[in-house]
Amino acid sequence: MLELCNIQEMKSLLGEYDFHFSKAKGQNFLTAAWVPQRIAEEAGVDETAGVLEIGPGIGPLTQQLCLRAKKVVAVEVDTTLKPILKRTLGEFDNLELLFADAMKLDLAALVQDRFAGLRPMACANLPYYITSPVLTALLEANCFESVTVMIQKEVAQRICAKPGSPDYSAFTVFCNYYAEPEILFDVPPSCFLPQPKVTSSVITLKTRRTLPWDIRDEALFFKVVRSSFAMRRKTLVNGLAAGFPNKTKPELTELLVSLGHRPDVRGETLSIAQFAEIANKL
Repeated sequence: MLELCNIQEMKSLLGEYDFHFSKAKGQNFLTAAWVPQRIAEEAGVDETAGVLEIGPGIGPLTQQLCLRAKKVVAVEVDTTLKPILKRTLGEFDNLELLFADAMKLDLAALVQDRFAGLRPMACANLPYYITSPVLTALLEANCFESVTVMIQKEVAQRICAKPGSPDYSAFTVFCNYYAEPEILFDVPPSCFLPQPKVTSSVITLKTRRTLPWDIRDEALFFKVVRSSFAMRRKTLVNGLAAGFPNKTKPELTELLVSLGHRPDVRGETLSIAQFAEIANKL
């Protein structure tokens, strides 16, 4: 098995195929073997798992997933990596390589087709610029037992933020609605080629089997959340008034007070349960 995190071996391999890193695709390849090993281990990948990997690069994480999982499907958008991946991962008969844009795939259908009888999981070392849309797609597909990804540390902290903290956002609420997130470990810039300017974190999101809140209308709930954060540092009444123009500010103030909130409460201080109460009342 090729040592894909060995810088000399990596440079030799990439030079052989005249491969050049793409800034537009956010390509940073791992040069520390402990990182993909630990991602696969802490994600809980074993022989009962079917794993979807997004963006395998030259395959260091893919190798570790294939050594543990029953089946791995790796989706790569960069077709120039095709001959390299055939070379680095050709020994694994439990791997399927798909050269496609993961954002354009029906992920739920793919999981149903490829991972029947297995525990579906997702793993990825995500380019920073597509973190939010890819995580959104993976969680909304509602078909994975867990999603374990390496992302920018700042984004990982935002996903795990508590109500009232500076990092708490609508994306925090979205991720926590679908899953229980946990930061596993940090990865310094020195573990990549080329080196990014920021530290990364590996985060796992264990998807919720049942929702612990009474949410009668999911679309309305998320509309309330978006409205509440759209005018940050302004009162919740102002945000809701902009999002729900059919309601007057006095009506919205009365609604909030009836639920035990102060008239000047701010949206970024509320929990998911409190957003659910407001949505249900509306």
